[in-house]
Amino acid sequence: MMKFTAVLSALLLASGLTHANEAKLKMATIAPSLGQAITMATFANVVTDNLDDVSIEVSGGGAATLHMMEVARGNLDMSMTSPVVYNLMAAGKAMYKKEAEAPELAKNLQLLMWFPYGQYHFTVRADSDIELLDDIEGASVFLGPQGGGAYNAAAGWIKATTGLAAGEDFEAIKANWQTGYQAFLDGKIDVYVNGCLDPCGQLIQFTETEEIRFIGPESHEGEAVEKFLGKWRYTAEVPSGVYEGQKNEAPVMSFDTAVGIGVRADLDEDTVYRITKTFWDNIEQVTSEAPWAKALDVEFAASKRGLMELHPGAARYYREAGVLK
Repeated sequence: MMKFTAVLSALLLASGLTHANEAKLKMATIAPSLGQAITMATFANVVTDNLDDVSIEVSGGGAATLHMMEVARGNLDMSMTSPVVYNLMAAGKAMYKKEAEAPELAKNLQLLMWFPYGQYHFTVRADSDIELLDDIEGASVFLGPQGGGAYNAAAGWIKATTGLAAGEDFEAIKANWQTGYQAFLDGKIDVYVNGCLDPCGQLIQFTETEEIRFIGPESHEGEAVEKFLGKWRYTAEVPSGVYEGQKNEAPVMSFDTAVGIGVRADLDEDTVYRITKTFWDNIEQVTSEAPWAKALDVEFAASKRGLMELHPGAARYYREAGVLK
């Protein structure tokens, strides 16, 4: 895990190095230890390394739901986004219900690229008597930071598949990504949830000393599940045999979605075109064997998901690349 964290720290540091004549763009992402943050920091690093007049400074930590608001306000240039969360922002629903300006702000937020978020892993210690999601009634669970997209997605999957409600049928602890993971390491909570592409850094670290088991619902079918998944989430299996300390003998059903890099709609079109083109033209520089690197795909990046529109600069590149008509 120390090596894993050091790699991201180096990426964040490199993406912050600038020269006096460079245009400095500000990117915010989620906790640096998470795979999605590594993807975004890598994007920033590739662009900064290959453009002489543009650099992207990355800060890690906080919730993407809040970062999206700051991008739209013009205080940031880029952040993580998702089809579901953007739709909620545009409609002023869920975590944006009390944010009266959210629907109007959503108009100044557009897409640069999508990439897979990773399957949601509902994790317990191997000796836990919790064998299914249906068994978590009365348990303490970390779903993600409250008010964030991951929290709402994990809670929604549990509700749709088991009928159990966060904060009513089980305790959903209030914590950020770092403290939620630490609580699981310390044995203070029963269930830890993290969405990632296997193998996940946090789960690699945990299984160095302890054994885990991933849990799924008794059934993942029905009208409530179909409504939860909608058009932009999809069922996905967490495979067996990934981690040395994993005790699942068979794959476990969960779900996945897309996330992306959102950008200010009023950011210069040529700048967005150039940073998009620079990343994909230099994708071979992403030499990591990590699963998130293998999952990067230009067609997936430009696909239509939800209400969010591609920034004209990004769309221009994807049309040139032949993946957008």
